[in-house]
Amino acid sequence: MRAGLPRRPDVLGEGVATDALARLRDGNKRFVAGVRSLDALLSQRPGAFTGNQQPFAIVLGCSDSRVPAEIVFDQGLGDLFVIRVAGNIVAPSQVGSVEFAAAQFGTGLVVVLGHTQCGAVLATLDEVRRGTTSSPNLRDIVDRIRPSIETLITAGLTDDTRLVREAVRANVRASVHHLRHGSAILEDLIGQRRLRVVGAEYSLESGEVDFFDGA
Repeated sequence: MRAGLPRRPDVLGEGVATDALARLRDGNKRFVAGVRSLDALLSQRPGAFTGNQQPFAIVLGCSDSRVPAEIVFDQGLGDLFVIRVAGNIVAPSQVGSVEFAAAQFGTGLVVVLGHTQCGAVLATLDEVRRGTTSSPNLRDIVDRIRPSIETLITAGLTDDTRLVREAVRANVRASVHHLRHGSAILEDLIGQRRLRVVGAEYSLESGEVDFFDGA
């Protein structure tokens, strides 16, 4: 087992999530500084992880090619259970994936990771204003982001730059809320203080991750 968190499904308590969060923050600081940890590098050898996986954190992030969670947090193979979907939305399959990892591996932290200049948020803004979405599959993603943008527009926010910036965070908060309250399994784990769900935003400009909800 690599140095760091104890990784057993029977290790419970708020401290596991706190330690996991600290580990992600430290990893992101290394990424911003342009350095890599030795553990992360060594884990990338072929065959390094052929047994059971024991991820210390679950990351629900956007599919954007510029935001790979393992690199952003300077982690190696086996460290993170990553779920990626455009706009870091929460649909049944994403909830099920989080439930699986939390129950199967005892992972105590879930991070919903949005990012600046999110293309899915921009596409949703286009749809709200111009009705440009033709694909029913893309529309399913847009419809999950739409309430975050419409609420801001209703509140009087019209500047596109600020609107997208605020919508990215509002969309993260919506996904966090869905995970906290949209699953009996996750609600039970949260109630037992065996799981924490937090929201974060990655800056494409600086490389920094800001944990702004629940951290």
